[in-house]
Amino acid sequence: MSETMPVPPRILVVDDDAELRTLIAEFLEANGMAVQGAGDARAMDAALAAGKFDLIVLDLMLPGEDGLSILRRMRGPGRPAIIMLSAMGEDTDRIIGLEVGADDYLPKPCNPRELLARVRAVLRRREDGPVAGPMRRFGDWTLDLVGRELRRPGQASAQLTDAEFRVLTAFLDRPQRVLNRDQLIEAGKGQDSDVYDRAIDVTISRLRKKLGPGDPIRTVRNEGYMFTLAVSEG
Repeated sequence: MSETMPVPPRILVVDDDAELRTLIAEFLEANGMAVQGAGDARAMDAALAAGKFDLIVLDLMLPGEDGLSILRRMRGPGRPAIIMLSAMGEDTDRIIGLEVGADDYLPKPCNPRELLARVRAVLRRREDGPVAGPMRRFGDWTLDLVGRELRRPGQASAQLTDAEFRVLTAFLDRPQRVLNRDQLIEAGKGQDSDVYDRAIDVTISRLRKKLGPGDPIRTVRNEGYMFTLAVSEG
């Protein structure tokens, strides 16, 4: 009986620098991934219309529609994971990218081996998926663990990014306990990413906005954060 060959992850590299795009594609392909390139948003949209991708490596500075605009319109369930690249390597640019939904961020020029590690880490986090039941409930909120969607009566449902989902589930696993930044960094980004305190603050801020009025995340001065509600399954 012949063994079924694993399907390689499908990666779309969106960058207007053709030389860099080819370099990234060749390196990822040499490490077992199926890669396609696109030079701008229009070419990216055509590629996405023609087939499904697991992850997009997205340059911030593109001709025409830029990477941040692309990120904003791609929010929602079922979109590929996104790693943003930018030659503008300031913390402010990282924070903006994370705020609008990037799963990870790398400054350009980046080491191809580091990009490969980030790609593998993001794909692995997506494959891990939820470990509990299909729903978790707290107060009048419900978290769909499969769709990673936050719901509340009288409020529009909110899709969570990978980092938001992982941080929220860390709170739900340990409700009414103080979690420090090191614990939240590990939960939100995993050990394969270069993370920093400000990114956790941004993720918490985004979660609070999506939870809406009366959110149960409380700041504990000089210690971290605490989720104040009890949690139930199902």
